[in-house]
Amino acid sequence: MLFRILIASICILYIIRSLVRIFLPMLFNSVINKAQEQARQQQNHQQQQQRPDGRIRVDYKPEGKKSSVPDSEGEFVDYEEIK
Repeated sequence: MLFRILIASICILYIIRSLVRIFLPMLFNSVINKAQEQARQQQNHQQQQQRPDGRIRVDYKPEGKKSSVPDSEGEFVDYEEIK
């Protein structure tokens, strides 16, 4: 009785192991292909949403105090000359 259970369990484990060796790579390939397809679709979607060249869009303009120096003057940076 115990010998039959042992033989049956060994056979079942061998069959399961053989099936896993066959079907696991197929499962991984399908998961990888699905991820690649999603990445490809996302890339195509992003390319379709890109703006034509030469157009600029400002989403955020910081608010704050206006500088006393006009924009045409630029910024002045103090420096020391080292000899």
